[in-house]
Amino acid sequence: MSERKQCVAMLLAGGQGSRLVPLTKSTAKPAVPFGGKYRIIDFPLSNCINSGIDTVGVLTQYQPLELNDYLGRGEPWDMNLKFGGLHILPPYEGAEGAEWFLGTANAIYQNLKFIHRYNPKYVLILSGDHIYKMDYRIMLEEHIRNEADCTISVIDVPLEEASRFGIMTTDRTGRITEFNEKPEHPNSTLASMGVYIFSTDKLTQYLAEDELDPNSDSDFGKNVIPRMLNAGERMFAYLYGGYWKDVGTLDSFWAANMDALGDLPELFLNDPAWRIYYRHGNTHPEFMGPEASLTNSIVGDGGALYGSVSDSVIASEVMIEEDTVISDSVVMANCRIGRGARVEHAILGERVIIEPGAVIGAPLGDGELTVIGPNLTIGEGTVIPPGTTVDSPEDLEAYGKGGR
Repeated sequence: MSERKQCVAMLLAGGQGSRLVPLTKSTAKPAVPFGGKYRIIDFPLSNCINSGIDTVGVLTQYQPLELNDYLGRGEPWDMNLKFGGLHILPPYEGAEGAEWFLGTANAIYQNLKFIHRYNPKYVLILSGDHIYKMDYRIMLEEHIRNEADCTISVIDVPLEEASRFGIMTTDRTGRITEFNEKPEHPNSTLASMGVYIFSTDKLTQYLAEDELDPNSDSDFGKNVIPRMLNAGERMFAYLYGGYWKDVGTLDSFWAANMDALGDLPELFLNDPAWRIYYRHGNTHPEFMGPEASLTNSIVGDGGALYGSVSDSVIASEVMIEEDTVISDSVVMANCRIGRGARVEHAILGERVIIEPGAVIGAPLGDGELTVIGPNLTIGEGTVIPPGTTVDSPEDLEAYGKGGR
């Protein structure tokens, strides 16, 4: 093939997201709505197109239907190309039968033919569950300048949080001298972001070696990266100084949404120089009633607001009736909040119905985060105490009038 791409991106979007249940009970984590009108996967995809990377393989596995439908042929991200573009890559049945992706490394190994189709010199590997805005071109330029075999993007984290990450030690040139996956006693605070650039030949070599190891977990952090480091390959850290958050837990997901609020938000979603692209819906404008109150909040299209909303992220087509109070909360699309209800320091999944007079959670600071899973109805007058996660109608039986 005469045409080639300098860099192809592989986006790992097949994780189960068990720590985000109930939001991921019936959908893949990258497809979870975020920030009023986006999905989590919009961020790495937008980073790619803003960075000039127009060929992306999206590796799916767990609950892929909604994610696949959302991605389509990649039109919202200008990736519906004849050569390149966005490709959905699920596990498939080959000559030896079907096989689930066994780990992050195995997922890429099973799709080496896709990578080699474009004959790239470099491969960018991304996770589909992080919220950040990053120009991958700068990282790639540093990778090339260092003549690196692998470059790992890192952030500097507090020492008390370092044991949650893969931690790197580097020399004065940025070359990685030590790597430890979630060490109990970290000796550095340079944490892996799960963003890697590999030279294609080295990636192919080490994935093949890992595939032959019967004791491997088929994981980049546990196996491939340590193997390369032990072999003396040229591996460098790229220090990223912008906003980045792993939204793998309900608390971090809520916090990232809150980071998009305020006059000077940590996560600026309206930056014209770095747009976040997403699939648009056909909805009418938001309507605000005569007694409505809206303070320091994001509100999507297509809904109606008659009550009071503060310090919250409200998605599209949400109905908020009179005398309702919503604060410090994330409300996903197609919810209905009945008259006189209160929703405080909470997450409501899509299509939740809160009937009149119900109380969800408590003011911020008076308890832990409250979460209501998608498609549930909280009955009239029901009180869901702070710190509760409601995952099914059966969970509601303990709360008086309950719901469905």
